[in-house]
Amino acid sequence: MAVLPLVKAPDPRLKLISEPVSQFDSALRRFMADMLETMKDASGIGLAAIQVGVPKRVAVIDLDPGGPSSKPIYLVNPRVVDVSGELATYHEGCLSVPEIWDDVKRPTRVKVEFTDERGKPQTIEAEGLLATCLQHEIDHINGLLFIDHLSKLKRSIALRKSAKLKRKG
Repeated sequence: MAVLPLVKAPDPRLKLISEPVSQFDSALRRFMADMLETMKDASGIGLAAIQVGVPKRVAVIDLDPGGPSSKPIYLVNPRVVDVSGELATYHEGCLSVPEIWDDVKRPTRVKVEFTDERGKPQTIEAEGLLATCLQHEIDHINGLLFIDHLSKLKRSIALRKSAKLKRKG
């Protein structure tokens, strides 16, 4: 497995809407394993393919990477099919917007349909942190960052800080 370079805001690739995946092969599984390794290396709990520069509708999630409750989820072509009317606020961060954290309101429960890494259709119903993470990663696939849910002023501050950090290297 390999650790891939992360794409960081304000890189315009993060605003791309990712393309569907139609081929489920060993190359896709290897790429998703690399994504999981990259996510773990960066101390994240979710990663979308666009965050490593690949505009494909692919994401990986593990709420306890490397821990005793580790359970990786491999999502290909995920889509939200139902959400609760109730909202919850989570203090979110993002590997593509380093050192920026803020409160984001999202539906508390979500139902997502996706295909796993072997091409098998799946459905997951989630609440709490997993629901937030699913929505966050699917946002990436659709060209949105968590900071797009913030006020214009907070988003502007976050992008300036991210650009400054990116220049420092």
